[in-house]
Amino acid sequence: MSGVSIVGELMRAAATLTARVPVENIRAGRLPDGVTLPAILLRTVSSTERQALTRGDTVPTTDRVSATVRAASYREQRDIMKLMLAACAGKIGTIAGFDSVAVLSAGAGPDVAGPADSYEQTQDFRVSFDAPF
Repeated sequence: MSGVSIVGELMRAAATLTARVPVENIRAGRLPDGVTLPAILLRTVSSTERQALTRGDTVPTTDRVSATVRAASYREQRDIMKLMLAACAGKIGTIAGFDSVAVLSAGAGPDVAGPADSYEQTQDFRVSFDAPF
């Protein structure tokens, strides 16, 4: 959940993004049925730790985080995808209480038809950080 926490904090702190997607509609895990659009769903796709012979206080970790935008129109979907990239890609530092954070874009998924006649697309992020051991 660490990579999700980092991406979530970056998105919630981006005023241009939260002007389009209310903070309460940027969620982890799942979106409830009937969620007000637009909304963003954050999920962990994979997580890997760098293997060391001797463990220290932290473990270098890389999470692949999927950010799915669900919108009422195709134009809104595309606009929010750009705002998500601007909010997260290329960010470094201490974020969400994690040190040595680096966030890179990791590709976009296909346009798909979402539930209740909505529009969806996914943007992945590669999130590296030092996780406490």
